Amino acid sequence: MEYLPGWMFLALTILLMVGFPVTFTLMGTALVFGLIGFGWDFFNLLPLRIWGVMTNVTLLAVPLFVFMGVMLERSGLAEELLDTMGLAFGRMRGGLAISVVVVGALLGASTGIVGATVVTMGLLAVPTMLKRGYQKELATGTVSASGTLGQIIPPSIVLVLIGDIVGVPVGDLFMGAVLPGLVLVGLYILYILIVSNLKPDWAPAIPAEELAQITPREMFRRFARALFPPLFLMVAVLGSIFAGVASPTEAAGVGAVGATALTIINKKFNLQILREVMHSTMQLTCMVFIILVGAASFGLVFRGMGGDELVRDFLGGIAANHGQWTVLAIVMGIIFIIGFFLDFIEITFIHVPVLAPIMIEFGFDPAWFCILIAVNLQTSFMTPPFGFSLFYLKAVTPPEIRTGHIYRGIIPFVVFQLIGLLIVVFFPILVTWLPKVVFG
Repeated sequence: MEYLPGWMFLALTILLMVGFPVTFTLMGTALVFGLIGFGWDFFNLLPLRIWGVMTNVTLLAVPLFVFMGVMLERSGLAEELLDTMGLAFGRMRGGLAISVVVVGALLGASTGIVGATVVTMGLLAVPTMLKRGYQKELATGTVSASGTLGQIIPPSIVLVLIGDIVGVPVGDLFMGAVLPGLVLVGLYILYILIVSNLKPDWAPAIPAEELAQITPREMFRRFARALFPPLFLMVAVLGSIFAGVASPTEAAGVGAVGATALTIINKKFNLQILREVMHSTMQLTCMVFIILVGAASFGLVFRGMGGDELVRDFLGGIAANHGQWTVLAIVMGIIFIIGFFLDFIEITFIHVPVLAPIMIEFGFDPAWFCILIAVNLQTSFMTPPFGFSLFYLKAVTPPEIRTGHIYRGIIPFVVFQLIGLLIVVFFPILVTWLPKVVFG
């Protein structure tokens, strides 16, 4: 019986790998092993756990941020941003790819939804880059990687979920994620600059005579129209949190209203758009919360049977023999490998509740560890066979783009993402400095 939590986790892993739906696998495994471990009394405990999840005020930020992201995706701002940034960076080799990274960061800070960002930029940027003579692997890899920046750059839904699970204030995580997000942006741009100078034919510059047709006044007008609205929304959402004026949930409400206002200003708003946005928001929110309920049930049984003690003893033995940094390396490696097969939401709800308290007991800073998890989970969108960013991109790219082009294109970006993870590991001040300066 003492190894029952281990068998429970093994059963869950096998069923997920076979292809059973995540929610039903989590709930079904919890029910079966809950009856084995607790008997019928288990059903007295389960409703209280589910009620606690559904009445959590912090999690109200999830549907509001989803609404904000989907509404912004329909506003047409992404198309204007890509055009403007493409002209701004077009004089240099790799300029279009750099503009995609910058736009990905801005959209990530405005929406936080990877699927919407990847699909939008895949539709707009990939055909343009191919027409300009960009290598297919570089074009698709840049769009895939840039679209995932919304995972780490606040406001990020994954940071809301991790913060609630670990018990770290979401405002601290939003503040702590700013510099690591900028580090990843810098690493992506560095890779593009290196490649475009070593292989000029992979990323040619826009001809000077084409750029000369745009006057400085016209360029400023485009910048004002395309750049200021998302910056205004970022300041409204993040500024209200960082200034202590609003909680993350209240700021998410501000973001939802702001995104709707920008769509109206951009003359893209109508009742049909509103209906589609609300429908998408409902679908995404239901998916998140039904998985959350299943994960809460699984966690109740796993902990109740002593599963966290089992994991703690195992990791404690490694720490005693090899040090706590070895344990951190193992945990990060496990999350990275699991990301090949599971979605970030599933990893967040299944593994983080078990691993995070143990790592905090070992003396690691909670906010820093949460940001490490978020950076690591970002790779789960780009690692085959179940990288959702790759699926989104393949669905919207031209027919000449094959799956092999996308898979080869993301390899360098995954490597640079892991380098970014190592930078955050070795320099925790990147996470802890800004919250201390702002919040004290």
